Order: sequence, then C-alpha cells, then structure tokens
Amino acid sequence: MKGFFADKKHRADLIVIGAMLLLALVLWLVIGATRKEGGQVVVSVNGVETERHPLSVDGTYPLNGGSNILVISGGEAWLSEANCPDLLCVRQGKIRYTGQSIICLPNRLTVTVEGGEPNDVDFVVG
Repeated sequence: MKGFFADKKHRADLIVIGAMLLLALVLWLVIGATRKEGGQVVVSVNGVETERHPLSVDGTYPLNGGSNILVISGGEAWLSEANCPDLLCVRQGKIRYTGQSIICLPNRLTVTVEGGEPNDVDFVVG
C-alpha cells in the first residue's frame, strides 16, 4: 500500500494548498503593515454626510435622531446601541483604521473612518 504523499495527485494538491496558504499569509502581512489609523469618523445618513468626529476626542453621540449611539474612546469608534431589529451594526465591533466602516441598513446609517482631523487642510490651491 502506497502512502498518501506518494500519489502524484495528492502531492500536487498539497503543493497548491501550500501555495495558497503562503499567498494568504503574504497578503495578510502586507495589508497589516500598510493600513493606517484614521483621524476621524464620518457619519452619513441616506448617503448624505451629517457629522464628523475626531477619533482623538472621546465622546458619545446620538445619531440619526437618536436611533443609534456612536461611542468614540481610545481612538476607536463603535455603535453601542441601535433600534434596528438585528443589531448587526452594534455587533460589527470597533473601527479605527482608514477605510473601515460600520453600516446600519435599517437606519440607512454609515460610519466610516477617514484620515486626518476634521478641519485639517491637506493643501491650498492658489
């Protein structure tokens, strides 16, 4: 009886699995090394920006008429309360890196992390 690794088909499968695991590890390391901590969160309701809050200032903010509660503490933001039936937005957890977001579909609410402070000017044309 031949061993599992002696079969050419199984050996090729193991090589493919190993290559995919190596690729996943490299991508995970690259993404982890290049992500940047955000400076502010942008709140949008129905796709329209309604508020901006710096991640550097701790606070609790009622959003969307009080239907959601945004908490910012220690450079992270999360929704602590919501009146939607599934509470997926609350269970999404804390966000802190540029591009991360929390979305509450029933309340049409989006909280997205962006870089920089709310009133920072990147450049002036003129």
